[in-house]
Amino acid sequence: MEAPLVPIALTIAGSDSGGGAGIQADLKAFSALGVYGASVVTALTAQNTREVTRVEGASPAMIAAQMEAVFGDLAVRAVKLGMLGGTEAIATVAEGLRGREVPVVLDPVMVAKSGDRLLPADAVAALRERLLPRAALLTPNLPEAADLLGTRPARDEAGMREQGQALCALGPRAVLMKGGHGGGTECVDLLIEGGRVTRLCAPRQRTRNTHGTGCTLSAAIAAGLARGMTLTDAVRRAHGYLQGAIAAADGLGVGSGHGPVHHFHEVWRDG
Repeated sequence: MEAPLVPIALTIAGSDSGGGAGIQADLKAFSALGVYGASVVTALTAQNTREVTRVEGASPAMIAAQMEAVFGDLAVRAVKLGMLGGTEAIATVAEGLRGREVPVVLDPVMVAKSGDRLLPADAVAALRERLLPRAALLTPNLPEAADLLGTRPARDEAGMREQGQALCALGPRAVLMKGGHGGGTECVDLLIEGGRVTRLCAPRQRTRNTHGTGCTLSAAIAAGLARGMTLTDAVRRAHGYLQGAIAAADGLGVGSGHGPVHHFHEVWRDG
């Protein structure tokens, strides 16, 4: 297999028909950050900026076939995992990753921005047992971290640190606790890696157009890893990229609900 001209990242996630999250957001983030994106679709969703009206999972055989097709031909340098849909899909993805030496960024997608649940409660244990130990980085928001641990969401940085360390004990090499669901004028994320904690903070931005923030952040981190960055550098770069995408989101004017962030804010120019 010849060395690729550009770094390649693979997203394994669900499709968002509204284009703001899921596979579509991941591929946009990859492209915006100079990485070629490949995809494995685990589920179809009928959704827009207001709601999710239908979810239909891909068969385990189809998920496995897509993974084999991509890995059999493309020199994938990083993998991002998003919405997987259920226990069978989780098992299929875990098996498809077995033996592959590639960093995995796991975004435990459980609930859509609209509040619709995207991962059945009975699949949380499978996610915890089969995929957390495979992750180079786990990127939960506060409700997702609590769901994985079977507890209440953290309410302050001390709680975030404690829960992040508890999640690290479940197998991932590092955890990025995302503070977007917290309060206050400052949004704080904590990268917990071994005994080291890196604090990333930014002013909390006033916008309702935050659809796809979690997908975009994890994809941007995977893009950094595909480009050969260290985990800390990839997280820092992705954090700054996402803040810019949120700041530019109101300029898109997409949909009448929670609109998407602006993935190409560094590329598109007015006029």
